[in-house]
Amino acid sequence: MKTLSDIDFKDKKALIRVDFNVPLDENFNVTDTNRIEAAKPTIDKILNDGGSVILMSHLGRPKGKEEKYSLKHIVATTSEVLGKDVKFVEDSVGETVEKAAQALKPGEILLLENLRFYSEEEAGDEAFAEKLAKLGDVYVNDAFGTAHRAHASTTIVAKFFPENKVFGTLLAKEIDSLNKVLGNSEKPVTAVLGGSKVSSKITVIENILDKVDHLIIGGGMTFTFIKAQGGSVGDSICEDDKQQLALDILEKAKANNVQVHLPVDVVAADGFKNDANTKVVDVKEIPDGWQGLDAGPKSLEQFKEVILNSKTILWNGPLGVFEMENFAKGTIQLGEYIAEATKNGAFSLVGGGDSVAAVKQFGLEPKMSYVSTGGGAMLEMLEGKTLPGIAAIQE
Repeated sequence: MKTLSDIDFKDKKALIRVDFNVPLDENFNVTDTNRIEAAKPTIDKILNDGGSVILMSHLGRPKGKEEKYSLKHIVATTSEVLGKDVKFVEDSVGETVEKAAQALKPGEILLLENLRFYSEEEAGDEAFAEKLAKLGDVYVNDAFGTAHRAHASTTIVAKFFPENKVFGTLLAKEIDSLNKVLGNSEKPVTAVLGGSKVSSKITVIENILDKVDHLIIGGGMTFTFIKAQGGSVGDSICEDDKQQLALDILEKAKANNVQVHLPVDVVAADGFKNDANTKVVDVKEIPDGWQGLDAGPKSLEQFKEVILNSKTILWNGPLGVFEMENFAKGTIQLGEYIAEATKNGAFSLVGGGDSVAAVKQFGLEPKMSYVSTGGGAMLEMLEGKTLPGIAAIQE
């Protein structure tokens, strides 16, 4: 894996693909600087080497050039986070941009305009990628969140840097963390998969069955498994057309000596709202008119034992509807068990939009070994797919 340490950036211009697709409020203030902070180690290393940096990113899903999606809105915040003045150029390619890049002195940072103002970016257009490539001496990909897209700036541009292309610190960490779980993991390995649908996790489950010892299944997809085994799930979310698939997964797990842990009890509610009436019921005996919205106390006790005896833990997906306070307990408890196991020496990787949102919301992020920055990208890696943005650096 070719990383920043393989190149001396002195007097070189590094063209870095970052993921500065950050949330803005109605006054265009950045409301979450995590993604900018995540890129700082890469930028610092290059500047400390005596190089300069050209940052390129997308923001939102603009249709052509839309002022509200201009990266000019994030310049002040980016300067603040990086502790250096960030220059900005109101285009991504062309003469003005090339002049601005050429004028960069060691230690300086230039941010390009939103790449997606050009349809060529998402189309993976080679001529557009070549224009971007003209701006730098070295190409650095540090955008894990877009590594699963074969866009001009994430994949195609790399071919113009046959010798000088490397992974940034963040992307290298992402690959390393996933390898720790899927490749050379310390056993026992436990995967916790939650979320509402079996269909969205099926390829992940199939790909990890020969790499894990325990599989904890939680969230809404529990009920497809329970119904497939003859249980009554009441009004709980359930993919009726995926019941055979659920049984097949259980068979495959058994063949691979993987212990599957499903909830044994749930917090059921008589409506999908925070103030609904609730009761704890056996997961196989949910009454009509009621739906399971969180893992119950007995389930959590069982999950706790599995987690605390694990050496490697992957967490993807919540155990309940954590966005509602009354159904967040299972997800919070699970997070606390994983934090405790991590403190005792286990390696824990959290990935996927909802799990990441949960660990951040409940203050658990610092207690995990690694929290992934890319939802879709991480899922595709867990599914065993080769991500174009990663392959382009390794070629």
